Amino acid sequence: MNHIYECKILIVDDNIQLLDMLVSILKKEGYQRLCTAGSCVEARKAFEAEMPDLIILDVMLPDGDGFALFQEFRTHTDIPILFLSARDQDNDRLLGLGLGADDYLTKPFLPKELTLRLAAIIRRTYLSGSAAKSSDSGLTLGNRTVRFDRGTVSSPDGEVSLTAKELLILRKLYENRGKIVTFDALCDAVWGDGYYTYENTLMVHIRRLREKIEEDPSHPRWLLTARGIGYRLEQEGRS
Repeated sequence: MNHIYECKILIVDDNIQLLDMLVSILKKEGYQRLCTAGSCVEARKAFEAEMPDLIILDVMLPDGDGFALFQEFRTHTDIPILFLSARDQDNDRLLGLGLGADDYLTKPFLPKELTLRLAAIIRRTYLSGSAAKSSDSGLTLGNRTVRFDRGTVSSPDGEVSLTAKELLILRKLYENRGKIVTFDALCDAVWGDGYYTYENTLMVHIRRLREKIEEDPSHPRWLLTARGIGYRLEQEGRS
């Protein structure tokens, strides 16, 4: 993919009028590779047939729950997924992000905010120059090995995949290993300019990242908190 508008997007929502509006917004912005689904069943079929690069997913669907569908997709792919939902409670938002979603936008929404968030996700997932670097693709943290080029963490217990957001967070920390990276700097690296209010969301991703890279996530050895400032990746263990 050489440009954000080459991204194939699957939009899943049971509101036909909203689906039409989303397609219109995205086409006007420049996206042409769009497919839609109005239920979990249709979403599964479209996913298998179209192999999208990104999914916009509603939470409340007529034949199931968007959170459960998200987890189902995650067993097959790590493509970015953005929740677009009328459920605007903090618990719902944190649940979606805690599952590993790349973003969570509530309805009603500003069309420009949606397109800005989509563009940020696509650039950071598919077009980031730093994500493409392979000269430093390995990182050893105790009995775990991180492969940036594959987006995985290997340990004696097996191999787990990093989400796109976890990979971006860890890459930013790795590029500044041994130094404190502020909350704002991490949010900027993951969500882009202007998203400096994502500290709670960042904490959710940090917790899930620790579960993958730490032997004891409750007592982290590698991904450390600089209280009130940000986070730091210990300098030891570079490969």
